[in-house]
Amino acid sequence: MNSKKICGILVAFAAVAAFSGTAGAQQSSSGQSVKQDAKSVGHSVGNGARDVGHATKHVAVSVGHGAKEAGIGIGHGAKKAGIAVGHGAREGWDATKHAFKKVFNDGN
Repeated sequence: MNSKKICGILVAFAAVAAFSGTAGAQQSSSGQSVKQDAKSVGHSVGNGARDVGHATKHVAVSVGHGAKEAGIGIGHGAKKAGIAVGHGAREGWDATKHAFKKVFNDGN
């Protein structure tokens, strides 16, 4: 369930609770207790929405940190590979240069 659906459900629940609270207050003399019940429901809905928000934030932070760690690992691996290729190329060039000098300097 995404946050839009959850918020929609919470708002609908709060609206129903508020409407039933006002309807009950008009029909009976115990209006104060109905108002308290509606207020309590409103607080519960708010607390639930806050908990959903906190959970969503926690998941997003966890995913973001995981992606960061994966990116760092890939970057470090690419750096090491680049350095190894560079060293290999340098060693190959040095070997070629040494062989060239050996072949052409022996004849002179």
